[in-house]
Amino acid sequence: MGKGKIVLAVTGLMMALVISACDKPSINEPAPEPGDTAVAKIEDQTVWASDVRNEAVAQGLIGEGEPLDITSDLFRRMLEEVIDQKLLAREAVKNGLDKSIVAQRRLAAARERILGDMLVENTVDAAIDDNAVKNLYEEQLKLAKQSEEIRARLIMTRTREEGEAIIKQLQAGSMFEALAMEKSTDQATRFNGGDMGYFTTDVMPAAYKGVLANAKPGQIAGPIEIDGGFAILKVEDRRQEQPLSLDEARPQILRFLTYDQVRILLTKLRDKAEVKMLVKDSDFGVGADEEPASAAQAVEMASESASEVASVAPVPAAR
Repeated sequence: MGKGKIVLAVTGLMMALVISACDKPSINEPAPEPGDTAVAKIEDQTVWASDVRNEAVAQGLIGEGEPLDITSDLFRRMLEEVIDQKLLAREAVKNGLDKSIVAQRRLAAARERILGDMLVENTVDAAIDDNAVKNLYEEQLKLAKQSEEIRARLIMTRTREEGEAIIKQLQAGSMFEALAMEKSTDQATRFNGGDMGYFTTDVMPAAYKGVLANAKPGQIAGPIEIDGGFAILKVEDRRQEQPLSLDEARPQILRFLTYDQVRILLTKLRDKAEVKMLVKDSDFGVGADEEPASAAQAVEMASESASEVASVAPVPAAR
């Protein structure tokens, strides 16, 4: 290659680098989060990948802490929405809308909401760890009372005569599963050979309890009159109720611990602050002995979640 060609090649490479740099503006400002990526530029304002992910979280499209792939269609759609929001906000500022009293109050409310959420997140993160989850799980296992589970199959018929005819076929050696698929009117179990899975006696029709209370595996009972027809039952298995595993119970436990931490935090803040209600309970339709809904909400949430956690051990692993 001659000297002139080398100069031309180097010049061409430099031009390509200059053009590439022009296509992708440099970002001098620091990233708001470690490893963050600039994904758009609106005049002097940078849009970061974290902005897009936060918008997806705010809209409930992904969970808190869940990653959002930059190459995904969802990211592209959220990016366009973030850009639109920023363009609208910039135009609103240009028109002086941010100076209005209404805007200032709404911005202040949004700020308070965000700061409150961050305080709750920090409090929960500091208080809840794997040990807290495990300790509550083990505590609930000790307190829980396990019932007996029964696994049974069902054939439903419209009349007692049809049920009695099926009993005769079963006594003659016909397969329960085959007759269930052929003759049962119960569409929920028919194509599973009548299999109802495992259940406890407290969730089955009262008419079944007397028949299944002492029935042994392999035993057939019926026809039993119930709402909608007559039932023929075959007991497949009996076992002690299986508790949820720690991993299965974790979402319920985390929800309870989170609500409990919020309740504790709000109780402390209310005890320290001087809060004076300028409206009467009667204005809200609340009786004199009742708590206002705003004060009771966190306690109610924790109580509801506590009920869920209390059921961790008795809930069967298979349904």
